[in-house]
Amino acid sequence: MSDPQLATREVLWNISHVWLMYALLVPTVATAAYGIYRRVQVWRRGQAENRFDRPLERIGLVLKYALLQLRTWRKLYPGSLHAMIFWGFIVLTVATTVVMIEYDFGIPIMHGYFYLYFQSFITDVFGALAMIGVGMAGARRWIVRPTQLVYTGEASGILVAIFAILSSGFLIEGWRIAATNDPWGAWSPFGNLVAAASRPLMSVEAMKTAHLATWWTHLLLAFGFIAWAPYTKMAHVITSTLNIYTSRLAPIGATLRKIDFEKAEKLGINSLAGFTWKDLLDFDACTECGRCTAVCPANLVGKVLSPRDIILDLRKLSRVPRGDFAQSYVGTTQALSIEAMWECTTCGACVEACPVSIEQMPKIVDTRRYLVMEDAQLPETMQQALVSVETRGHPFRGTVFSRVDWTAGLNVSTMADALDAEVLLWVGCGGALVERNQKVVRSLAQLLEKAGVKFAILGREEKCTGDPARRIGNEFLFEQLAQENIATLNRYQVKKIVTSCPHCFNTFRNEYPQFGGRYEVYHHSEYLAKLVGEGKLSARTPSDKKVTFHDPCYLGRHNGVYAAPRQLVQISTRAEPIEMEQSRSNSFCCGGGGGMSFIDEPPNQRVNQERARQILATDADVVAVGCPFCMTMLEDGINARRGDRDTKVMDVAELLWQAVEHASSSGGRGDRAENTKPEI
Repeated sequence: MSDPQLATREVLWNISHVWLMYALLVPTVATAAYGIYRRVQVWRRGQAENRFDRPLERIGLVLKYALLQLRTWRKLYPGSLHAMIFWGFIVLTVATTVVMIEYDFGIPIMHGYFYLYFQSFITDVFGALAMIGVGMAGARRWIVRPTQLVYTGEASGILVAIFAILSSGFLIEGWRIAATNDPWGAWSPFGNLVAAASRPLMSVEAMKTAHLATWWTHLLLAFGFIAWAPYTKMAHVITSTLNIYTSRLAPIGATLRKIDFEKAEKLGINSLAGFTWKDLLDFDACTECGRCTAVCPANLVGKVLSPRDIILDLRKLSRVPRGDFAQSYVGTTQALSIEAMWECTTCGACVEACPVSIEQMPKIVDTRRYLVMEDAQLPETMQQALVSVETRGHPFRGTVFSRVDWTAGLNVSTMADALDAEVLLWVGCGGALVERNQKVVRSLAQLLEKAGVKFAILGREEKCTGDPARRIGNEFLFEQLAQENIATLNRYQVKKIVTSCPHCFNTFRNEYPQFGGRYEVYHHSEYLAKLVGEGKLSARTPSDKKVTFHDPCYLGRHNGVYAAPRQLVQISTRAEPIEMEQSRSNSFCCGGGGGMSFIDEPPNQRVNQERARQILATDADVVAVGCPFCMTMLEDGINARRGDRDTKVMDVAELLWQAVEHASSSGGRGDRAENTKPEI
């Protein structure tokens, strides 16, 4: 028996009346199947939506986020315990399938090295890891008790049930090894530990009796768990995998749906009947982990908005009779209150953080659409911004500037005059009409001129892209602006657009294609980095100041642009740039997106001040930004928090322009004329 090629074991040793196992399997499968069927029936109530295109990409998402669980690993402790439990059950399920193939189909595969390496050693190790994972989960849920978790008896019951199944499995394995003197028992290290501990305490007959009773207990526990799981949060094993497969393949910045105004019976969504089947699947896929709420900037400063609770409340409401689907959900709970809907910055942190690809933010915007276009329920200052967009083409109702005032002293042409322009510099409302941001656009224009780029602006023909209107919820106004802007751009045969506003960048890149407007779009950090790479710009006098970069949500998280602005910071400064703890995809919002820059927040609940606190904690001299909204919000936040500190906010274009053409040199014509160059 020492030849490893002869290694095997008797399947169902010590077990009689095996037919009873199959008899119990029938109601188990039927009960579980009915639980899944009930969920599918709820999803089918939703509106149609195609989420099954590009299957290879979707399979790749399942491999990354369901099997490898890359998003779950972002938090080491919960990621580790979840991976141990998940992979433990994967391996145990495969091992059980192997036993079934051997016993039920008579195919001899539980033999030799495969039996020793996989069926014995690997299965034993992964079963032990699963038990450790359950223990870690229990400690987290019952001792540490982080606030982001939902505490229910069901969740605790699931952990207890899993532990009982795993521990009983090791007991029956150990008693089998001890009672049969299994020569290959050492290959099952944890089962062998049970065997070693049992031999001095139990006779062979006692072990056989205990084995028989525990085997049937183990079976009943396992079958009961399988039947119960589809009615509990354990259903996420199926629903989350399906949700990942059917997740949106476009970037976060392209998640908002277009409304067919000719066919839509209702503008926006205020009842379950307005959601698609994928939205309803989102509700079921939620694992209650709370990661979305944990990263929500509004929630972190004490506001009522909780993306997790919105999803959980909608899930609870979805489990109602079909006729109740048409009833309004807005205002039914604190999570679904009108107040919560107007606290979202649309930063997308919740969408990015969710390990199972739930799309929380678009549902908030869909609700806003109903509140704005059907009920006219929105904050007054947001309403004023929308009126300004509609009547004046921009949201800054109090501005005294025109679209071209910032060009004073510079050699900047309009598209109407520059017939040879290769690049349209889209200035944006925040760049042209906010005095501080005019300095940013001046720096950008001078850099483009110095690099020999043939560019022009639309000037007075430029109007808001519609980003604030769409995020606030006035989809009709957004579509009107989109069509007008596309017509203007097409009239000038614009092919390439550069803009310093990530919101405009996102709109051109991800949303105008919905209306036929397709252009080559660059954020100014990308285009400037390209010019540097081509040798058309070089930093001759980099600064000695310590700089940290704040990732704008609509540039980084929404569109994945992280390297280009950091490259500009790197070449503009001699000191090593400082990374904030929350940066890149984990960056913290400035608080200005989603129309929130037009809201006067409570003094003790201001997102920009929380981000300012994080910035000041780095001890940086300068925080670099790449967004006009971030510029305004962070300057306000830092001014409120800085104390005696002299931390400046500068755009990456300003940093680069200072390094390329320092104030002590000849400078640009505009800088000599108006002394508008920023200093650090």
